[in-house]
Amino acid sequence: MKAQNLIRNFAIIAHIDHGKSTLSDRLLEITHTIAKDKLQEQFLDQNVISRRRGITIKLAPVRMRYEERGEVYELNLIDTPGHVDFSYEVSRTLAACEGAVLLVDATQGIQAQTVAHYQVAKKEGLVMIPVLNKIDLPNAQTEVVTKELIAFGFSREEIICISAKTGESVDVLLERIIEKIPPPKGSEDAPLRALIFDAVYDEYRGVIAYVRIVDGKVKKGDKIQFSQGGTKTEVTEVGMFTPFLKETDGMETGEIGYIVGGIKDIRQCRVGDTIIEQGTVVHALPGYITPQPMVFFGMYPKDSGDFVSLRDSLGKLTLNDTALTYTEEYSAYLGSGYRVGFLGLLHADIVKERLKQEFGLDLLLTMPQVLYERRPGQELGDGNEDIYEPYMLLNVYCPTEYVGSVMTACQKKKGSLLDMQYREAYAVLSYEMPYSMFIRGLVGEIKSVTAGFGSVDYELADYKKADLVKLDILINGNAIDVLSELVYRDEGVYVARDKVNKLKDSLDRQQFRQIIQATLNGNIVAREEISPYRKDVLAKMSGGDRTRKDKLLEAQKKGKKKMVQTGKVQLSQDALFSMISDGK
Repeated sequence: MKAQNLIRNFAIIAHIDHGKSTLSDRLLEITHTIAKDKLQEQFLDQNVISRRRGITIKLAPVRMRYEERGEVYELNLIDTPGHVDFSYEVSRTLAACEGAVLLVDATQGIQAQTVAHYQVAKKEGLVMIPVLNKIDLPNAQTEVVTKELIAFGFSREEIICISAKTGESVDVLLERIIEKIPPPKGSEDAPLRALIFDAVYDEYRGVIAYVRIVDGKVKKGDKIQFSQGGTKTEVTEVGMFTPFLKETDGMETGEIGYIVGGIKDIRQCRVGDTIIEQGTVVHALPGYITPQPMVFFGMYPKDSGDFVSLRDSLGKLTLNDTALTYTEEYSAYLGSGYRVGFLGLLHADIVKERLKQEFGLDLLLTMPQVLYERRPGQELGDGNEDIYEPYMLLNVYCPTEYVGSVMTACQKKKGSLLDMQYREAYAVLSYEMPYSMFIRGLVGEIKSVTAGFGSVDYELADYKKADLVKLDILINGNAIDVLSELVYRDEGVYVARDKVNKLKDSLDRQQFRQIIQATLNGNIVAREEISPYRKDVLAKMSGGDRTRKDKLLEAQKKGKKKMVQTGKVQLSQDALFSMISDGK
C-alpha cells in the first residue's frame, strides 16, 4: 500500500474541446501507465459514441505511478466531461479530489464551462493549477489568454504553457501537480468512510461502486453498509483503475478505486452515499444533489413490434445512467411509447444513438418539452390553474465585437439582462431566461451570431408564472396528440399558422377533403385545406338529359361528404418526422 503523503488525487476540468482527453493520453504515456504502441487517442473514452464524437460524456478514473526525487507517487486522475449537460459528473469528480488542472485552449481563451467548473472547484476548496494548452498551433494567442487567466486571479508564474498533442512541458505539469496539490487528509485508524462518486452495473459482477476512501481501509471479505440506503453486503472484490479494473489486496485512506459487493440492483447503490463498516456509527459524508431531467421527449419505436425491446433497452441504460427517467405513454397516431426525461439535448441525442447502436432500435422522438408546474390560480376556489415554467441564469461568453449581436439574440429569446462585464478581449453577459429557449435553438443562434466563438453556461433558477396556451393540431376534427404543445400566448397565432402550413405540405392527398386546423385553448386560429382526388364521373356520358349528370354529381358529393366523416387520415412517418424535427 502507498504512504498517504505520496498520493495525489486530481481532475482535469475545462470547456468542451479544450484538450482534456488529449492531455490524459499524454499523462498515461509519460507515466508509462499504457504502453505507447497500445495507446489510442482518447484512451480513457472507451465509449464508442464518445470516441466518434470526440467528446467526453462520462467521467473516467485512472491510477498512474510517477517517480520524482527518488519517491514513487500515486497519481489518481479523473477525466471529466466538458459539456454543460454533464456538469453533474464534474461536481461528483471534484468532491473526490484535492486539486484540479484548469485547462484553457490558447486559441479560444476562457469560455463558459471553464468558468463554471472553476467556480465549483473553488467552492470545494480545491488547489487549482492553470494550464494553457495548444500553444503549438499557429493561431494560438498565448499572451492574450495568459492575461485573461491573470485577470481571473492567477499569477503569471502559476500558469504552465503546454501542448498536450506534442507532449511539450507536460512533464513540468506533472511535477507541479506533485508539488502544489496536497496529499489527501483522513485518518487510517478511524472507521471506514468511503464516498461513492460513481457506479456502474456489470452483468456478471453486479454493481461496481467507484469510491474515494476518506477514512479507514477496506479489503475483500469486509462487512460493509451503505449509510443512506441501509443496504448491507460483503465485499467480494476491491481494486484500482489502470484504467481497466484491476483487483488489489485492499484500499487505504486517500486512495481511489472500486468496490464490488454482489449487489444486483444499482438503485441500492446511490451516488453520493457513504460506505461504512457494519455496526459502526459515523457521520455520513456530504452527498450530491441528484440531477433532475429537464428536457422530455416522447420516444416511440418506428416499428410497433419493437415496443418491448425499447422497454428492456431503457431499463438497461438506466442501470448506468441514473439521470435518465422514463414512463409509459400512448399516442393515437404512434402507438405505445415512453415519455423520457433527459438532462439536455446532447444527453437525448446520445441516448437515442446508444439505443440505435447497441440495441438496433429505430426510434422517433417527439418535440422536446420542458418540465412545467401547475399550481392553483390566484383566485382561490375558481378551479383554475396557473402554469409555471423553469427559468435559468444564463452566462454568455463572447469576443467584445459580438456583444450587440448576442444582446439582440437573447432579447428575442425573452431574456432579461442582469449583468455585463468586459474582460481581456471578451465579454460576459448574464441573462435570466426561460429554460424552454434552450431547447429552441438558443445555443445554435449564439454560435451563429458570434461566428462560432460564443459559448454559454447556465444553471437552473426558479419557476416563474408563464402566459402559456395549449396549441392543438386537428385534421378533420381529430386532434394529433403528438403535435400538441404549450406555447407563449403572444407567439401562439404565428406558431399555429406555421405548423398548419408545414403539415399541409407534408400530408398526401386522399379521396376525401382534409381540413387542417390549429386551436389555441380550443379557439380555431389557423386553417388550411387539402382538396381530395376527384374522379370524373361524367367521362363516360356522351349526352342525355342534364338531370342524369346532376344525379351522378350529387351522388359523388354525398360519398365525399361521408368519407370526411368516416375516413381516417393516416399520418406517414415522414410527415410526422418533418413536423417533429422542425419543432426542435
